[in-house]
Amino acid sequence: MAYTLGFAGGGRIARIMLGGWVRNGASIARVKFVDPDDRAARLLLSQVSGPLERVSQVSELVDSEFIFLAVHPPAIPTVTAELSGKLKPESVVVSLAPKITISQLQQQLGGFPNVARVIPNAPSLVGMGYNPVRLAKGFPEAQMVRLMSLLQILGKAPFVSESHLELYALLTAMGPTYFWPQFYELRSILTGLGLSPEDFQAALSDMVLGALATMEASCLSEAEVMDLIPVKPLGEFEATFRQAYRDKLPAIYEKIRPVAES
Repeated sequence: MAYTLGFAGGGRIARIMLGGWVRNGASIARVKFVDPDDRAARLLLSQVSGPLERVSQVSELVDSEFIFLAVHPPAIPTVTAELSGKLKPESVVVSLAPKITISQLQQQLGGFPNVARVIPNAPSLVGMGYNPVRLAKGFPEAQMVRLMSLLQILGKAPFVSESHLELYALLTAMGPTYFWPQFYELRSILTGLGLSPEDFQAALSDMVLGALATMEASCLSEAEVMDLIPVKPLGEFEATFRQAYRDKLPAIYEKIRPVAES
């Protein structure tokens, strides 16, 4: 049976996930989305083909099988208030935001039980995502099978502890931004020096995978791994890179981690 989806929010996350499903042949009968930003709505409609319908009210999403909360954490209570008391028993609400826990979502939805949280990952656009999942206790088996089948079209969707979701937000959700500027700069320089874009992409992919495998499989210490390559063109900046991680990531985590529930 084809999926019916609702998106509260039509921005980047919606473009990534819907784009990934369309690219990878997901069986989707209908998508309704609501977003007050006309520019975001036009961009979604222009970039994602398929049966998309823009609606004006969040409450118009309630006839969807899966309703995705694709808004920033401060907007979640407004969205859940519009859904509360209107959801069908067989529907599922999937939050794509950090900070708001499953139990908080259930309370905001008036006790509605079928709630899941997913930390989305941009490579889902090309079916290479890593989207950690946590389901509410007692989540219905049939809905779980349907949801996981849908998410796995986008890539991997491992079950994780809810307390780790915000850590994955730092790793898998924001992680590409740590490396993409370097990858694009490398491509610009090396293709400018004569390497073809195709050869660059192939070599970069294998280099990154090999570097990660060396960390895991070599049984060497960090210092020993770092010592495998004698020439380090950016070595003088390494301390600056590392300090930027130490300065920024714990501070972001403090902003996105859930507030302790009373």
